[in-house]
Amino acid sequence: MISPGVTAPGTTGRALQLLTAMMDAGGQPLSLAELTERVGIAKPTCYRALSTLKLRGFVEQDVETGQYRLGPMAMRMGETFAGTRNLAGALHPVLVRLSRATGELVHLGVLSGDRMLYIDKVEPERAIRVWSAIGQTVPVATSALGRAVLSTRDLTDQQLGSYLLGAPGSSMEELRRAVDAARDKGFSEEHGENEPDVACVGVALMRQDVAVAAVSVTSLASRMTPARQAELVRIIREELPATLPSWLRIVEGM
Repeated sequence: MISPGVTAPGTTGRALQLLTAMMDAGGQPLSLAELTERVGIAKPTCYRALSTLKLRGFVEQDVETGQYRLGPMAMRMGETFAGTRNLAGALHPVLVRLSRATGELVHLGVLSGDRMLYIDKVEPERAIRVWSAIGQTVPVATSALGRAVLSTRDLTDQQLGSYLLGAPGSSMEELRRAVDAARDKGFSEEHGENEPDVACVGVALMRQDVAVAAVSVTSLASRMTPARQAELVRIIREELPATLPSWLRIVEGM
């Protein structure tokens, strides 16, 4: 609602208010009445602004329910902002906080074919005998980062099998089991598949309903006991929602 004494916004201001309200809804569609209440403007004015936004592709309307959500042009702007460099820059403070909270190595990765590309990392204060570098890639099928992303998608065995090309020696059964487990638990696991002495847990980062990246916490396998894994997952669940930008969220169930 508009506070007393605050001048009502013009056309551009109303459009920005509506887009912000839909963004804050986290991808959930909103009715005209809900949007009117959230932005504090008259229903006819709200309707006219929405019609203009819809015409320009910034808003789309469900033909059955009449509800509104962000459209392809707004998503395109988000994709431009959330490009690899912008994403790494926006999330670096999040990685720092997570690394300090866990005392472990933290990676941020994005999907690149059948590999996950490290676009940022934060080392713990204590030394860890794990080598990685920004720009390095790891297989989607055998990494916690990749499994976290795959768990957000409804893939057939044929589609899932395409990711095995980058992970020689892995089987469809192993990959399907790992992805299903990640979907059920809300986090992915990796135990020595890429490096024998290394274990990881990972979560996907969602913009609307699409996984745009994933974060993993990496530890020496000798330290990754069931109790330690549970502790790391708890920290991830506490830290990420509190620190992620408003346009990102962790997967449902986290």
